[in-house]
Amino acid sequence: MTRAIVFAYSEVGVRCLEVLLAQDVDIPLLFTHADDPGEGRWFASVRELAERHRLHVETPPDPNTPRWLEMGRAARPDFLFSFYYRHLLSLEWLRLAPRGALNMHGSLLPKYRGRAPVHWAILNGETETGVSLHYMVEKPDAGALVDQQPVPILENDTALDVSLKVAGAAAQLMQRALPRLLAGTADARPLDLGQGSYFGRRRPEDGRIDWRRGARQVHDLVRAVAPPFPGAFTEVNGCRLGVLETRVDGAVRHPGRAPCLYAEAGRWYADCVDGRRLWIVRLELDNKPVGADAAPAVLSNQPVALSGF
Repeated sequence: MTRAIVFAYSEVGVRCLEVLLAQDVDIPLLFTHADDPGEGRWFASVRELAERHRLHVETPPDPNTPRWLEMGRAARPDFLFSFYYRHLLSLEWLRLAPRGALNMHGSLLPKYRGRAPVHWAILNGETETGVSLHYMVEKPDAGALVDQQPVPILENDTALDVSLKVAGAAAQLMQRALPRLLAGTADARPLDLGQGSYFGRRRPEDGRIDWRRGARQVHDLVRAVAPPFPGAFTEVNGCRLGVLETRVDGAVRHPGRAPCLYAEAGRWYADCVDGRRLWIVRLELDNKPVGADAAPAVLSNQPVALSGF
């Protein structure tokens, strides 16, 4: 029986682990992360799935230490798999499995190497992303590609919508590729990193809206960070407003005052500098919804000017 050490987290981790279990891959050791109570968990639990199958589960803060490497060597794996695990694995780990160490990445490599690939793709207005199964090397997301599966990004898809599509695509890709890996017949081609891109991590503060940008760009930011992620925001009269859902909606109503925020016919709107306006479907103040028919004092004098950074 083929043996594999697995590093996994999030919905992609759950879906791919389920494929390994269904294909009767022996998993003597599994690493995942302890959930952060400050992070809204929208995905199923790798740990709970592993415990239901009585797998040996560990949650170290850093797997790249002699203790865990020794445990890995003792497990005698054929393969090593990383499915949305958040730590970069050392070369010692990558060399430990004689049949290869493979990673499932949430983009169509070599595009969007690095952190938060779904969020960056939406933020940049992409209409397609996907998943890539590739061999791991010392440089992140740079090893030879085994297979890919694309998914569409629709105009109003949020990061959660796309993340769920990506998780489903990851499971399909593993179902297709795993038999070839086990049989030793999987081909792999080098990635041309010169044709790709690399992006870093995102922080909650990166959700601040820059109103110097056009309606489509603001909309892309809003949906890239929409709940359950930290959300987009702006500041008006010293108060922080959460802009949690938007739609691009027609032409501005106050062309001489854009960008600005105002209520009209029971809805909130933002006129943008490119001559288009946004319908703000969800607006919050102090984490509470703000209805357009009962504007708080901070928004009483409308239209309200919106600024960049």
